[in-house]
Amino acid sequence: MSAIQNRYEFVLLFDVKNGNPNGDPDAGNMPRMDDETRIGLVSDVCLKRKIRNYVELAKAGTEGNHIYVEEGSVLNEKNREAYKAVRGDNAPNDKKLNPQTDEEAYKLRQFMCDNFYDVRTFGAVMSTGINCGQVKGAVQIAFASSLEPISQSEITITRMAATNEGEKKKQEEGSDDQRTENRTMGRKYIIPYALYRAHGYISAKFAEKTGFGEADLELLWEALANMFEHDRSAARGEMSTRRLIIFKHESALGNAPAQTLFERVQISRNIDGEFKTIGKELDHQLPARNYSDYKVRINRDNLPQGVEIIERV
Repeated sequence: MSAIQNRYEFVLLFDVKNGNPNGDPDAGNMPRMDDETRIGLVSDVCLKRKIRNYVELAKAGTEGNHIYVEEGSVLNEKNREAYKAVRGDNAPNDKKLNPQTDEEAYKLRQFMCDNFYDVRTFGAVMSTGINCGQVKGAVQIAFASSLEPISQSEITITRMAATNEGEKKKQEEGSDDQRTENRTMGRKYIIPYALYRAHGYISAKFAEKTGFGEADLELLWEALANMFEHDRSAARGEMSTRRLIIFKHESALGNAPAQTLFERVQISRNIDGEFKTIGKELDHQLPARNYSDYKVRINRDNLPQGVEIIERV
């Protein structure tokens, strides 16, 4: 498989409406946020999980597109597959295995990269007992941040059905108010609306080591554009990819610093029909409730030589 020859960066804009894009288990599954600024956060792990899920659906385990980190899988057993491929009938069934030579270590890593899409894309630590080494992936994604502070709403929910006869009897006793109180109660957290921005980086040099190729790159763009379409749930509300803006470099090492390219994607907010820069001057305004409350502008003036802007969404 021929690796990509160009460096890339990308800006991913996605939004959530009446949902929780990424619950924090350390905070009762409330939406993740920066405690000081109340800026909402979505972890890189969350975004990569959605990409993996899309690839698994789209490719259904086709050759070279298996998923290494999938729900319910035993990673050591996947590592053992590499030893069976490299050592053949001589591969032992020990609980711990280590490569015997540098050449074998290379072959084990290569097997994992060749067979698992997420290993050659994001990399993996595969030294968990049955040791296949470590791989640094060609694609790195940073935490996504909301453009403005998020507002969280706590919603109380009730369950009409009972889990057992005793609970059913309790629900039927007393007045209407008492019967309501006796129902099983629960809570869920939602964000009425928020627009998030994430930055991604794709290294052609690391792609050379993992074999991340043009077909893999195209599948990544497809996943970023469509991953929320197959991730629907009541907890997540309505989530959508709104824009995917890609910076393609002419060379493998790149033609401009990533940050200067990211700064070309400028987002303003609609205030009474006029778009204004997001900042403290908007604090007293009504919060955004739709994507149309924002305007995305890409500054294409004096673009560095050797850099191309591509829009996929």
